[in-house]
Amino acid sequence: MTADTDTLDDLFDAHDLPGLERWVADHPPHEVADELARADGVRAALLFRLLDKDRALTVFEELDPPDQHKVLAELRGEAFQDVVEEMDPDDRARLLGEAPAKFARQVLAGLSPRKRSMTAGLLGYPDGSVGRYMSPETVALRQRRTAGEALEVVRDRGADAETVYTLPVTDDQRRFVGVVSLRDVVLSAPDRPVTELLKEDYPVVEATGQAEDAARLMQEANVLALPVVDSENRVLGLLTIDDAFEVIEAADTEDIARQAAAAPWSGHYMSASVVQLARSRVVWLLLLIVAATLTVNVLQFFEASLTAVTALALFIPLLTGAGGNAGAQAATATVRALAVGEVRTRDLLRVAWRESRVGLLLGAALGAVGLVIGSVLVDVPVATTVALSLVVICSWAATVGATMPLLAKRLGIDPAVISAPLVTTLVDATGLLIYFLIAHAVLGV
Repeated sequence: MTADTDTLDDLFDAHDLPGLERWVADHPPHEVADELARADGVRAALLFRLLDKDRALTVFEELDPPDQHKVLAELRGEAFQDVVEEMDPDDRARLLGEAPAKFARQVLAGLSPRKRSMTAGLLGYPDGSVGRYMSPETVALRQRRTAGEALEVVRDRGADAETVYTLPVTDDQRRFVGVVSLRDVVLSAPDRPVTELLKEDYPVVEATGQAEDAARLMQEANVLALPVVDSENRVLGLLTIDDAFEVIEAADTEDIARQAAAAPWSGHYMSASVVQLARSRVVWLLLLIVAATLTVNVLQFFEASLTAVTALALFIPLLTGAGGNAGAQAATATVRALAVGEVRTRDLLRVAWRESRVGLLLGAALGAVGLVIGSVLVDVPVATTVALSLVVICSWAATVGATMPLLAKRLGIDPAVISAPLVTTLVDATGLLIYFLIAHAVLGV
C-alpha cells in the first residue's frame, strides 16, 4: 500500500496523466476512494475525472459525504450533475443532508423530477433515521401473485431497484405482510402461490426509527435487507446490508471518539486539518482539567496527613492509575454491551453488582502485589493501607465505570459521552478520598 501511495504521489508531481489513468484503472474502487479521501480537492477531482463513468459512480459512493463535497466542489457543470443524478437515492440524500442549504437546493433543482421527488422524500425524515438510509427503489410483490408472476415483476422492475434478493410482500393496500426470497421464487413452480413462500415473522422497522438500531437488528437477525414501513405498516423501501454496515461504522467511529474524550468528526483522518483535529479534542480536555481540580482539592484537604506520613505520597500515582484503569475498563465494556444490545438500562443494578465483584477480585490481586511492594519500600502499616485502598478503589471504580453509561442512557445521553477519561478523572478524586480515609483508620493520621 505504501508503494502504491508513493507511486501515485510521484505521478502527480510529474504531471503524468497517462500514468494516473493507468493507476486508477489498475486499482479497485475502494482503494481509489481511499486515495481521493486522502488527497486535497484539486488532486481528488483530477483523479475522479480520469475514471470512466461507471467506475466513477462506484468510487464516489464509497466516499463519506465530506469527501464527496470535496470532489464536487472542484467539478463544474455537466460532470457535477451527472454524478449526482446517477447516485442511489439514499446516498444522494445523505450527501445533501450534510451539505449547506444553498448547495442542496442547487443540486435538487438540477435533478430529474422523479429523482428530485425521491430525494426530497428521504430528506424529509429526521437525521439519523432509517428513512435517510433506506432505498425507496424496491420491488414489492402483491400476495395474490404466483411465483411465475413474481419473477416477471422482478424482470420488469428489478433493473431500477438497489436489490432484488429480498422481496417485500404486501396486501392490496400496500401493507406489509412478509417477505419472500428471490431464491425461493426462482426455484418454485411457476403456479405456486407467493403466500406459500412467505416469511411472515420477518423483522421490519419504521422509517422514523433510529438507523443504528435497525442496523444492529439486521446484524442480530442475519438478514441482507430489512423492510421499512410507515406508521400504517405500508412498505416504503428497504434498508440494505451495505447501508447497515455504513451506519454501524459511523456509530462505532463516533463512540470510539467520545470514549477517547474527543468530539467525533466525519471524513478521512488524513484529509482533516490540524485545526479541525485540535478543535475536536480541546473542549473535552478543558472539561477534564476542570474536573481534575477535585483531585487537587482532596490533596489540599489531606495535606496534614501527607505531612505526617510522607510515604503516603509515593503510592498516589499507583492508586490513581489502578483505579482509573479499572473504571475505564468497566466503562468501555458497558458501552460496548449497550451498543450491541447485551445490556439494557433496566439491568443497572445487576451490572453494578457484577462489576463491584469483578473490581473486588481485581483489587485483591493488585492489593497483594501492593502489600509486597509497600512492605519492601516503606513499612507494613503503609503497605497495609495501600493494599486495602487498592481493594476498595478497584471495586468502587469498576462499579462507577459500569453504571455511569447506563445512567446516561436512561437520561437520554449518549453513553459514549461518559468516556473513559471522564470516569478516570472522577475515580482519581474519589480514590484519593478513599485512600486517605483508610490511612486515617489504619495509621491514625
